[in-house]
Amino acid sequence: MPPLFFALPLGGTSVLDSRMPAAQNIGFIGAGKMATALAKGFCRAGLVRPEDLLASDRMESCASQFAKDVGVRTTAFNPDVARFSNTLILAVKPDQVPEVLAEIKPVFTENHLLISIAAGIPTSRIESLLGAGSRVVRVMPNTPALVGASASAYTLGKHATPADGEWVGALFSAVGLALQVKEGLLDAVTGLSGSGPAYVYAMIEALSDGGVAEGLPREIATRLAAQTVLGGAKMVLDTGSHPGALKDAVTSPGGTTIEGLHQLEKGGLRGVLMSAVRAAADKSRRLGQG
Repeated sequence: MPPLFFALPLGGTSVLDSRMPAAQNIGFIGAGKMATALAKGFCRAGLVRPEDLLASDRMESCASQFAKDVGVRTTAFNPDVARFSNTLILAVKPDQVPEVLAEIKPVFTENHLLISIAAGIPTSRIESLLGAGSRVVRVMPNTPALVGASASAYTLGKHATPADGEWVGALFSAVGLALQVKEGLLDAVTGLSGSGPAYVYAMIEALSDGGVAEGLPREIATRLAAQTVLGGAKMVLDTGSHPGALKDAVTSPGGTTIEGLHQLEKGGLRGVLMSAVRAAADKSRRLGQG
């Protein structure tokens, strides 16, 4: 059956059937790029089928694109998602969280688990907005979930159960690496792996530019740069060696690599990257306070 888009007016009457959701039904509140990456990743991993998913978004363009990319139904009516699913993924901007939770609160029950990927919003605030006893898990994923290479960290709210933690771990492990951390560390995770893909893309682009400056065709330069980053990351993960030790292993005395590293040190690469992570983490904290 082809994906169906049904645009329901906010505050209108739902036309979704009232059948009880199956255990694996997942609903996305917010149908942007991160939600799309996760939905496609979950389907690709075989955890759910497209028919087990439903997404809502106020912007018809986002909902339509989600339906096209993932092959699922979408709606403009957020409570439909709660009625259809018992696992809800809150994928909206932080400033939209209070209003969206107010919309779904009347239909949110003890059978629901809410997984929030809204940057900076603590589980305690979500619990207070949804009501006493709400089961909440906060996750910071990143967009490489689309290709099964996400780096995610999650923390359980006050009322989330160990089974909830196992389910969230299974979901996000299916699209990459998933680690449970204390909630106080999630802003640091946001600054590092949440925003990190953008840093890596910038580095790949810069490496490619360097190759082009030395005469390589753009396509070849970009592929070599991307594969080099991929290979370096895989070496760190697969060997368990310290990145510094791996760096030293390819840095011959008086060779080409040490010349390049010298320029990176002169340009302050490491300090700039550290500052980027800390700035993004600080922004995440301020979003939560707001």
